[in-house]
Amino acid sequence: MSHVPQLRIPATYMRGGTSKGVFFRLQDLPIEAQTPGAARDALLMRVIGSPDPYGKHTDGMGGATSSTSKCVIIAPASVPDHDVDYLYGQVSIDSAFVDWSGNCGNLSTAVGPFAIASGFVPADRIAQDGTVCVRVWQANIGKTILVHVPVSNGQVQETGDFELDGVTFPAAEIVLEFIDPSDDGESGGQMFPTGNRVDDLDVPGVGTFKATMITAGIPTVFVNAADLGYDGTELQPAINENKAALAKLEAIRVAGAMRMGLIKTAEEAVSRQHTPKLAFVAPPTAYQSSSGKPIAASAIDVNVRAMSMGKLHHAMMGTASVAIATAAAVPGTLVNSAAGGGSRECICFGHPSGTLSVGASVQQVDDRWTVTRAVMSRSARVLMEGWVRVPSNSDS
Repeated sequence: MSHVPQLRIPATYMRGGTSKGVFFRLQDLPIEAQTPGAARDALLMRVIGSPDPYGKHTDGMGGATSSTSKCVIIAPASVPDHDVDYLYGQVSIDSAFVDWSGNCGNLSTAVGPFAIASGFVPADRIAQDGTVCVRVWQANIGKTILVHVPVSNGQVQETGDFELDGVTFPAAEIVLEFIDPSDDGESGGQMFPTGNRVDDLDVPGVGTFKATMITAGIPTVFVNAADLGYDGTELQPAINENKAALAKLEAIRVAGAMRMGLIKTAEEAVSRQHTPKLAFVAPPTAYQSSSGKPIAASAIDVNVRAMSMGKLHHAMMGTASVAIATAAAVPGTLVNSAAGGGSRECICFGHPSGTLSVGASVQQVDDRWTVTRAVMSRSARVLMEGWVRVPSNSDS
């Protein structure tokens, strides 16, 4: 019996914010994977090591969490005044699908450095020392992200003293600007797809919950932690080791997805795990983060916990952070109320790994709310570069 050698594909393994994933240039992928479809999905699943019934990703590059089961494809910009197209795939861990329905805000941070190192940014725009603004077209959702990347001696600066809760070591600070991040919706919707800042969300078999549903950064359903029996200071074990709690939270997410018009039937949610997100909010309360760091109530405006791919996230998704800041800036939302009400352009929220500050500029025109810009700081660095290898029969 003859054996075909593995495919050898140029790739870079990068951390971006509190996530990490495998980055590819579109041109480096096998021809059949350069266009959307089953061949591309099969390849990326094999790279990550999915679907894995053991839930460990032993035979792939994934880390068996929603934060580490990710792939990115970068291509020359298809939109004027941009440097690159950025396409993001959230690879399911134990099921055979790749979710392309949204963006990863954390990995957006790494797109800037990758674009510079890969030659997508003209050399005359790269200062010897200073900052380079990489103009990214987020192809999943059709939005612009500006990634402000520090450079030193003409190269991307990766080391530094910026500390990000949820990331073990300090690195260079990268500022992200999400431009007009209020998603227009898949059918031309609005920032609050129901038209309301707070709705009564009926969840079959579970109950009715006050909910703020918003499309900013990523479609997100916010509910009050107290309505779930939580205080907003929960860490991963309290949620992720409770199957009944996970089922209840997923039922709320599915009901929210249907109410937002993202899906038509509950069954569709099985292969649409990346969006919408579900988060629960509570007024500021002191707690101890997952690293043991004490978080004082006076240090935060609100506590937020968010679900990602069916589990409580270990920190906070970058896109959900945009949704949090945007909702906090609009009076009357659950997030705004939990933060004490009033108007604000910046919020510091507590999450399982610590705290994060995010700014958002919102405006109301003819009773319609929009967000023009959201800003946050993250960090990124290359972990490994070279080639990934996958069996050539990855589609089988």
